[in-house]
Amino acid sequence: MGFLLSKSMDANFKKQQEFMLHNSRLQMERQILMQNQMRERQMAMQIAWSREFLKYFGTFFTVATVGLTVGAIKRKRPFLLAPVVPLGFIFAYQMDSAYGTLIYRMRGEAESIMASERDRLDLPHGAPTFDSIEKARRARSSLSSFLEK
Repeated sequence: MGFLLSKSMDANFKKQQEFMLHNSRLQMERQILMQNQMRERQMAMQIAWSREFLKYFGTFFTVATVGLTVGAIKRKRPFLLAPVVPLGFIFAYQMDSAYGTLIYRMRGEAESIMASERDRLDLPHGAPTFDSIEKARRARSSLSSFLEK
């Protein structure tokens, strides 16, 4: 009798373990998908910000270039065109960021760094562990209880 009960409990225990493993996999997949969607939304917002900024900076750049060119021609002082050069570089960067291939070049460089310069990515004191987080939490909670007194 005890053997049958033990066998039944072992089968139930095994089913429970499989169920828990399946649920943890589902939860991890959902977390990965959620984090990726959040990353995609953040990237879309960054690109949208770049495009919006480009509209305003493009207008400023156009007005400044026309004004400086007219001033340089009327006063016969070509050095008045000097600010157009750095402003042109900024405009080109913003244009590349908003509509060009900057993001693809940055992604390629990041992949290269991850492949060949892995040591540059190490965190100071290594990756956080449960113990280090718990130690910091305890220190903070004891500090806050000390400050409340």
